[in-house]
Amino acid sequence: MSPEFDIPLLVIVGPTASGKTGLVVSLARRFGFEIVGADSMQVYRGMNIGTATPTSEELDGVPHHLIDVVNPDEEYDAARYAKDADGVIADIHARGKRAMVVGGTGLYLRVLLQGLQSGPPPNPALRAELNARAEKEGWPALHVQLGRVDKDAFERLHPNDGVRIVRALEVYLQTGKPLTQWQREHEFSTLRYPHRMLGVLRPKEELNERINRRVVQMFDDGFIEEVNALRAAGYASSLKPMQALGYKPINQHLEGELSLAEAIEQTQTTTRRFAKRQRTWFKKEVGMTWIEPTEDAAIDAAPEWLGPPKKMV
Repeated sequence: MSPEFDIPLLVIVGPTASGKTGLVVSLARRFGFEIVGADSMQVYRGMNIGTATPTSEELDGVPHHLIDVVNPDEEYDAARYAKDADGVIADIHARGKRAMVVGGTGLYLRVLLQGLQSGPPPNPALRAELNARAEKEGWPALHVQLGRVDKDAFERLHPNDGVRIVRALEVYLQTGKPLTQWQREHEFSTLRYPHRMLGVLRPKEELNERINRRVVQMFDDGFIEEVNALRAAGYASSLKPMQALGYKPINQHLEGELSLAEAIEQTQTTTRRFAKRQRTWFKKEVGMTWIEPTEDAAIDAAPEWLGPPKKMV
């Protein structure tokens, strides 16, 4: 199978807090890569603390693309991400550089690397009916319904991820076939880029401890102030990004529904669950090589994709 684009990509993935940033910055500096982000939350401006967007100090001069792309009230999905990433990758390649795609959003990565069979076209009437039900019953109720017909989608989607829950139910109700079955049947029928995928792996308990510590550090670094600034700028707590990991509990805290301790605990709990869903997703990726989060492990796993180290001036 010939790829659509003849641009080889090194892809490094892993759950949140697994140590991707430190590893990829080290590799990028040593081997001359630019980083192309694959994170569905880091694309939003003004949401840097809660999404663990790498700071300029962490990046240490390494270019990092596809962060701070749109405002929180703008639509952004996997199809738009793939289009944006194609442009960035082409530009990096045209400048004689190499691209390293890094992130934890499995769907974005799959669409970029393989394309995606997303099922039948949208059904506006059915979509409106499902949204109306969610208004009355809440997204978790529709999430439970999804679990009865598409267990894989149920496990990987957050109970409040309304857009994706509606799409998965819409596909099943129209065709009688789960969305994940559509996707499996399409898997690897196309190849957009030649690539090598490395997954950063840590023991579960170690990862959970890192997540708990990171969440506390986010609050120490001004997570609440970040959400307050977003609200002051007119971004409603009902927006999809404002319902994401950490942002929803803080909004609930600011609206008097949760104490600070409860907001921190909920953020830790939901982030640990999210990391579990990420692990589940990436374990199903064909061709994945799991590594410890060290430079030596990456070099051993993919020496031909890293190439010779660049000359440091």
